[in-house]
Amino acid sequence: MFPALFANNEYLIDEKVQFLTFANNYKLYDNQGTQIGQIKQKLTTGKKILQLFLSKAMLPFTLEIQDIDEKCVAQVSRGWTFWMSKIKITDSEGIVIGYIKQKFAFLKPTFKIFNANQEEIGQIAGDWKAWNFTIKNATGESIGTINKKWAGAVKEIFTTADKYYVSIDPSYNEDLNKVIILSTAITIDMVLKESK
Repeated sequence: MFPALFANNEYLIDEKVQFLTFANNYKLYDNQGTQIGQIKQKLTTGKKILQLFLSKAMLPFTLEIQDIDEKCVAQVSRGWTFWMSKIKITDSEGIVIGYIKQKFAFLKPTFKIFNANQEEIGQIAGDWKAWNFTIKNATGESIGTINKKWAGAVKEIFTTADKYYVSIDPSYNEDLNKVIILSTAITIDMVLKESK
């Protein structure tokens, strides 16, 4: 049984800008502008102190993807890193369902996506400055996009550049893979910011 939040094919991600806070938090909306969940960074006091002295790109992080009732539906976490990140995705029970491996590409961020068996199931690549990413499946076919352009009912609601849009082809019906790919897509902003 997959969480209802992942039944969507379109997501709007809105970073909650808060002053004097160490954690990154985001709200998740559907394509009608209705909030369906949030992403919250979990920080211990020790990690907050370390942020004062060390680069965030090195530090471990945990992001919890929650539904609208604040129930955890997936977690994305990274340990200490000194170069390219390897990030783990777990379900609500803490069972590993996939991995994200950041690949070095000059001015073209690339994230390879793997299932729990370390089999590549997809890739997200694009131009970070323009925020145009393509999501591809294991055979290289495009199955979605991440960008800062959207249309329809939410166009008038969300107008600033710190919000972005994730779209997965509705015909892509590999449920568990979709959870892994969407977990990657909806946390990519945080991963890139920590890498800066």
